[in-house]
Amino acid sequence: MGRHSLPDDYADDGSGGGTPPRRRRTVVIATTLVLAIAGGTAVAAQGGLLSFSKSCADSAVQLSVAVSPDLAPAVRAVADKAREDEVRTDGRCLYVSVRARDSYKVAESLSRDTRAPDFQVWLPDSDLWVDRAKGTGDGVPVTPGDSVATSPVTLAMVPSAAKSLGWPKKTYTWAESTAAVMESGKVRLGAADPARSATALMALAGIGASSGKDGGDSDTRVAETAKLLAQRMSDSDAQVLDTLAQNGSGAEQGNPRRNQAVLLSEQAAFAHNAESSGGGKLDLFYPKGGAPLLNYPYTLVNEEGMSTSESRAALRFMTLLSEPGPQAVLAKHGFRNADGEAAPEVVSAAGGRKPQPYATAARTPDAEALQQTLGMWTITVQSARLTTVVDASGSMATIVPGRGQSRMDVTKASLIQALDQFTPNDEIGLWEFATSLDGNKDYRRLVPAARLGDPVKGGGTHRQKLSAAFAALQPVPNGATGLYDTILASYKDAQATYVKGKFNAVVILTDGSNQDDLSISRSALIAELRRIADPERPVPLLAIAVGPEADREELDEVAKVTGGGGYQVIDPAEIQMVILQAIMTAGQNGNAAQE
Repeated sequence: MGRHSLPDDYADDGSGGGTPPRRRRTVVIATTLVLAIAGGTAVAAQGGLLSFSKSCADSAVQLSVAVSPDLAPAVRAVADKAREDEVRTDGRCLYVSVRARDSYKVAESLSRDTRAPDFQVWLPDSDLWVDRAKGTGDGVPVTPGDSVATSPVTLAMVPSAAKSLGWPKKTYTWAESTAAVMESGKVRLGAADPARSATALMALAGIGASSGKDGGDSDTRVAETAKLLAQRMSDSDAQVLDTLAQNGSGAEQGNPRRNQAVLLSEQAAFAHNAESSGGGKLDLFYPKGGAPLLNYPYTLVNEEGMSTSESRAALRFMTLLSEPGPQAVLAKHGFRNADGEAAPEVVSAAGGRKPQPYATAARTPDAEALQQTLGMWTITVQSARLTTVVDASGSMATIVPGRGQSRMDVTKASLIQALDQFTPNDEIGLWEFATSLDGNKDYRRLVPAARLGDPVKGGGTHRQKLSAAFAALQPVPNGATGLYDTILASYKDAQATYVKGKFNAVVILTDGSNQDDLSISRSALIAELRRIADPERPVPLLAIAVGPEADREELDEVAKVTGGGGYQVIDPAEIQMVILQAIMTAGQNGNAAQE
């Protein structure tokens, strides 16, 4: 394999291609660690750290690794064998402790905390959690490397359900397979929560992408699938396996509480089948066009805070995992190698069979696509009630570099586009603000929040009325930014009109800091928001700083006391994605608070 060797192994061969993209991150890790090692070698030698004693206990380097629960048994087996064989790092024995940690929980913790955790290396099941951990850059820093293993995302079924859909000869795209399940009405489909499961989220994104390619409405298909999955959703990938019909018995097949199909990784099916017999084993459908891969990136945590010995140990364990012996251990646990190559024995044991296209890997959806899918999931499963508050100060007339349009024009277009992501049951209203817009008030309510699908006087729906109101927004000449009073007023209004059972929030967009000298102060605003915030009726403030002059840190400081946060977009065209990201993040934080 050689994927985690030292940087020299990846030198440019003169072809002009340079370092392959998938390997470049490992080069960064290896180079950084080698520099740390070089800088500390002399000190280590003088201090006697480079011991070549046969006694491991006296000088072993301790390394702690947090690992996705599905991968943890295999990594623990590698670590135990390394300890048994007295594998060394610069002459000192390498003792690695492996802790199974849910990837979504680690990502959330790293993104929000500032204190370094009790582990130096993290192996989540997907890059998406590393992106989530990076968040706004305020948490614990992480440095991702290359994959140590992969596993494709599949549609797993009990044999009777698989046979009814033509397994193994019949093949489907993601969109076709879910359509077949929904249209048949006979196959009950379950999944883990896409907010907590990379497997479910990638499958959901794949459904949308293949719907678009098949000529369908991808947003509608994803929304339909989301509603279906929400009815039979489990908290985690491990729990979704417990929902399956068992042993192929008639009683279990007819039990409406039992699923006959689930979105599952190949490795999870492999592990399930290893413990099952007969009708309890699963058959796998692999999507035409290729299955996205869980990729288990080797990730350093708080790299700058690692000691020289920990840096050496992290590099040594990274290289060890790519060696033939450990790779064989991973394969015995049902994983594919880092390139996604399909080992026949793994595929067969997991429930794959020709002509299912199990050898074809798909391009994993990018971070933006996954973020949009997750945002859609959140607002589809839990309807939203949003008060959208838009800066109408004079600075919104500033031309966006490279676009030839004003900040306001680009913001309006992005808001109208974002509106398409919401369902008829979502409630959205619109305010604008500058200074002294309504007498002494800096704000003005333009459209009260209402269901997007509701009819309005004069014809049409609330969605159409709101879209027209977005399009009509104009900067106020010489208007300043009356931010603080507007935040407090819109927040109190959202609290007063709170709708139970929906995701209630205030979304505020501004391109500047508060400019109203007569308004409430920042410290007084924060104190008042903290006083009136009600955890039983949460209304997070989602504050988006638009353009380079806006102060995200200021917005984040204010928004955090409500359970929300501050975000930054340099190009207003990014607003749609950030709104969905903010909704998803606040929704997760709300879920975490309730647990």
